[in-house]
Amino acid sequence: MSPAAEDRPTQSFPLSLAGLQDRFALSIAATEQLAVFAASLAFDPLAPTTVTDPAGVRDDHIADALVALELPELRQARLIADIGAGAGVPGIPLAIALPGAEVFLLEGNGKKCDFMRGIIAALGLDNAEVVCRRAELWREGLGRCDVVTARALAPLDVVAEYAAPMLRVGGALVAWRGRREPEVEAAAFRAAAVLGLEVLPPLRVDPYDGADNRHLHVLRKVSETPDRFPRRDGVARKRPLGAA
Repeated sequence: MSPAAEDRPTQSFPLSLAGLQDRFALSIAATEQLAVFAASLAFDPLAPTTVTDPAGVRDDHIADALVALELPELRQARLIADIGAGAGVPGIPLAIALPGAEVFLLEGNGKKCDFMRGIIAALGLDNAEVVCRRAELWREGLGRCDVVTARALAPLDVVAEYAAPMLRVGGALVAWRGRREPEVEAAAFRAAAVLGLEVLPPLRVDPYDGADNRHLHVLRKVSETPDRFPRRDGVARKRPLGAA
């Protein structure tokens, strides 16, 4: 188990987040919470991330998460599920930025879940909840979500299969990806046709100066997902719907 929130390392984040505060119209309180979260990622030895230098944390974690606020789907969401939440990115920054939304952080690794729970407690973040379970097994979330987010999780067709059963009709999957890959996008189109999703044109984003080949992929749910989904744990990866 991870240490209690009050026993975690406490160190101020050495870089200003004022640029992000202005860009995304964040409150002072939200910016202060983001700074605490950033410091935890940078300085807590238990943080489950390989990016720990302060500039990298600010850019690759905090700014990269918040750039999705450029999407109206995120700004308007009231129930968000972040699948494969890991260290809490993008879910925790989004929960901080969107206090009116309820954010569920789905993660199958117990140590990562403990880390996120400690951060949430330290921040007093009452609109975020850790669900220590794989996406396929979260039955309580079926058909409820306005938005499902996924960052660096799996191929896009696999992520689409994880997300579709959770989404209400009209909801959307938002997936963070780098360089566009025609084969990956073609597989996502094939999977979307089965899952009741519509693939929208990828959005090129610039979360910070110098960011290269960053895209948000949005797949909107336009009809009910067939009852046979979600498939059993692990099947989406073993037998992806988008396979040619």
